[in-house]
Amino acid sequence: MNLRIGNGYDIHQLVSNRPLILGGVQIPHHLGLLGHSDADVLTHAIMDAMLGALSLGDIGHYFPPTDPQWKGADSLKLLEQVHQLVQSQGWRISNIDSVIVAERPKIKPHIEAMRQRLAETLQLAPDQIGIKATTNEKMDAVGREEGIAAYAVALLMQ
Repeated sequence: MNLRIGNGYDIHQLVSNRPLILGGVQIPHHLGLLGHSDADVLTHAIMDAMLGALSLGDIGHYFPPTDPQWKGADSLKLLEQVHQLVQSQGWRISNIDSVIVAERPKIKPHIEAMRQRLAETLQLAPDQIGIKATTNEKMDAVGREEGIAAYAVALLMQ
């Protein structure tokens, strides 16, 4: 069996008048993430991890923010396309692990819904997707609640 591992990272600024979407789940909050698509940092980090495992570039290569067709795009739909690309190369996902870094809102109450949405999108069991949440202890831009970041690792097998 061949194994490949990739990591991903994304960060977006928090702004007014945008929904906060993480892992395909809209989370009640007075601020949302700014981006060309829905700015779902968790899903973006997962896509970059999957692409990185196979040396296929990053999501900006496939879904450039300069292309109007991706404006407001649902990141789970983009994740489906990345998953199809991975499968077309003869690989499948063993598991994904991730961390969301945010001071507020509290992420823990939404983790199971995120795992379920991501698992459905990727045709995985929820226990193949790990999501953890932490804060930056009020340090840096994330700690000052200027943005939310996410890290992800994807293990692929052939």
